[in-house]
Amino acid sequence: MFRIFNQYVSVKSILLMMLEGILIVFSLLCAVKLRFWNNPDELANYLAFPDFAVQTTVVVGVCIFCFYFNDLYDLTTSSNAVERVLRIEQSLGAASLLLGLFYFLFPGLLLSRGVFIIGMLLVAAFIVLSRKLIDTAWQLTAPQHRVVILGTGQLALELARELTRRADLGLKLEGFVTGASSGVIPESHFGFPVLGSASQMEAIARDHGIARIIVALDDRRGVLPTRELVSLRVQGVRVEDALTALSALTGRIALRTVRPSWFVFSDGFRRSKWNDVLKRVLDLFGGLVGFILSVPVMFVVALAVKFDSKGPVLYRQTRVGAKGKTFEVLKFRSMRVDAEKDTGARWASQDDPRVTRIGRFLRKYRFDELPQFFNVMRGDMSFVGPRPERPCFVDELRKSIPYYDERHSVRPGITGWAQVQYQYGSSVEDAFNKLEYDLFYLKNVSLTFDLAIIFQTVRIVLGGRGGR
Repeated sequence: MFRIFNQYVSVKSILLMMLEGILIVFSLLCAVKLRFWNNPDELANYLAFPDFAVQTTVVVGVCIFCFYFNDLYDLTTSSNAVERVLRIEQSLGAASLLLGLFYFLFPGLLLSRGVFIIGMLLVAAFIVLSRKLIDTAWQLTAPQHRVVILGTGQLALELARELTRRADLGLKLEGFVTGASSGVIPESHFGFPVLGSASQMEAIARDHGIARIIVALDDRRGVLPTRELVSLRVQGVRVEDALTALSALTGRIALRTVRPSWFVFSDGFRRSKWNDVLKRVLDLFGGLVGFILSVPVMFVVALAVKFDSKGPVLYRQTRVGAKGKTFEVLKFRSMRVDAEKDTGARWASQDDPRVTRIGRFLRKYRFDELPQFFNVMRGDMSFVGPRPERPCFVDELRKSIPYYDERHSVRPGITGWAQVQYQYGSSVEDAFNKLEYDLFYLKNVSLTFDLAIIFQTVRIVLGGRGGR
């Protein structure tokens, strides 16, 4: 287990990706040898460098992309053997279609028909077999890091819930340690044993082989076993704050339990002038390229909106941007013209009856947001950032949600971490939950994180899941 963008990532996911890349290369080599087994000269010519190496790299890249797209590297989603085989076959079918498009555009990348067919059959067989073998081997040999949670309050419960949900990380929760040094100690908590009190921490860690202690005390004053934790830390036991661990497990900041001091002293929330300049340059370039490439699509969408319902094609709406400044966001109209005539401003819901027939399709695949390339070029927005809200909603939310204005410290985005992790928001509670993801993004903002979010956005949109 290690971290990417301060999130826990399973080592098994990375190993699977690397191993399956190797298996795809091996399958193609076997396919070439089977295809030309009786013709050594043709075999040598076919394997000549660099042509075959480039062709193989393209196949590996497309197949791994399709596996990722179909959640085959998301080990938090449970699936039975039959479902997994079906997803592997679906992924390879999609990969074959994408490779067919590549071969049409770039004929030099084309594998011979025989090699391609044999190779894809071998890939399917090897991947299915290797997944079964790896699962068995992982259960028998994967190291388990024994974890104990110091605390038994609400924060400790939430942490335990997330730890048990992320079985792919190899973190085994041994139990809880209560912060109370006196009184009756319960036998169990959340289905796990209470191993003792904080004053017994060293003995508990030694007897149970604890590798990691997560401090989840709601109130540390007078109960934090500082001496014991220092001694264990020096011995190599990892000691971690619960809020930091919970953030790494979930990709969000738990606002209901976070303390102001955590924002002040935790790592992250860095800002670099050069990073901001480079991001702006990339936004300008990407906005211009995106606008030019999407002009034919926008023309078709504009006609569809015009013929579907009465009213203007484009919709302008005031939103709050960086540093609280307002701007007009551009969208293709996806609702009726009189959508807010009787109700006034209100959030759009998942199955909003005000949405037009074509608008539902536009929202699902985010075609309604194509004009926002212009907002990006103008500097109102970035490609990645918190989604901008309307001023009336911002006024309401900043009164009821702590730290809400912090999301205005950067330019809002066409997409963002909250959008790819959470569904449509239609209430104050949804806005609260989305802010937890926005704050996580602000804590870990970087160009590589932006690229990862864009990649996930493409995956969601192509999958027809629309704005999450």
